[in-house]
Order: sequence, then C-alpha cells, then structure tokens
Amino acid sequence: MGIANTAITALVALLGVALGGWLSLRNQDRSWKRDHARQWRDIRLATYRDFVAASREYVAYALEPTANIGAIPHPRNPDILMPYFDADGRPYRERLETASTAVGLVSESAETLRATGDVVRSVRRVAAARAGHSEPELPAQELEPLWSAQRAFLTAARRELGLIEVPLSTYDAQSSRLDG
Repeated sequence: MGIANTAITALVALLGVALGGWLSLRNQDRSWKRDHARQWRDIRLATYRDFVAASREYVAYALEPTANIGAIPHPRNPDILMPYFDADGRPYRERLETASTAVGLVSESAETLRATGDVVRSVRRVAAARAGHSEPELPAQELEPLWSAQRAFLTAARRELGLIEVPLSTYDAQSSRLDG
C-alpha cells in the first residue's frame, strides 16, 4: 500500500506540473497573439494616417495657386486625364504613391483596398481638373467625389481596425470645417 500511495502521489504531482505547464504555455500563446494583433493594428493605423496625410497634401498642392500641373490623356483610356507635376509637385505624387502602396501591404480588408484606390483616383482627377482651371475656377463637382472617397476610406479603415462606426454627417462637418 505504501508504494501505491507514493506512486499515486507522484503521478498526481506530475499531472499537476504538466497541467500547470500547459496552462502557462496557453496563456503565453494568447498573450503573444494579443501583442501581435496590437502591433499590426498600430502598424495599420500609422499607415492609414500616412495615406490620409499624403492624399490631403497632394490635394493641397494641386489647389495651390502657384502649382504647375499639366494633364495628358491616359494611354489606355483617353477619356481619363493623367496629371503630371513639375519638380515642386513630384514629392507629393511620390508620397501618395508610396503611402497607397503601403496600405496595400498592410491592409487585410478588400473594402479598405478598394477605398484606397478610389481616393487615389479622386485626387488624381482633382489634380487633372486643376491643370485646366485656376484654383478659384475649379468646379465644386470635381471635389465631391474626393470627399465621398475619403469618407468611404475612413469608414473602411475604422471597420478594419475594429473601431465604432462614425455617422457620415460627422465626416461632412469635419470636411467643411477644414475646407472653409
């Protein structure tokens, strides 16, 4: 009986150590996954912030009265004008291209990628329209698709980041406050 009790006690202790080790490993794995998700969320947030800033700077440059912008027909679709910039505007174009590519690298959502493309096309249309008009003569309808694309991007990015939905009227109020 003494040997059986000792064996059972040792087996229970060994089982306790194994269970404790498994629980510890499981908790470490969960902690690692949470940290990994948090890191990627931070990376996405920074990337999306950089993209929004780059698109805003691109538009701000395009609307600058001294901006020297030209436009030529797209090689595959002559109905679409492609803007081109002088040396002063080139950094804005390059920053936008880099930021939109970075979004493509880190985004997990097809909706966010689609919205990113819409923003890029919209800012290019604004710049192409600006090539044919002075800043005060730029038709307001050239800017409306841009604001819609930016709202769609913000909504998609917030959804991907797990943030609450913001009513579209909030974006509209923010845009008019910044533009006016």
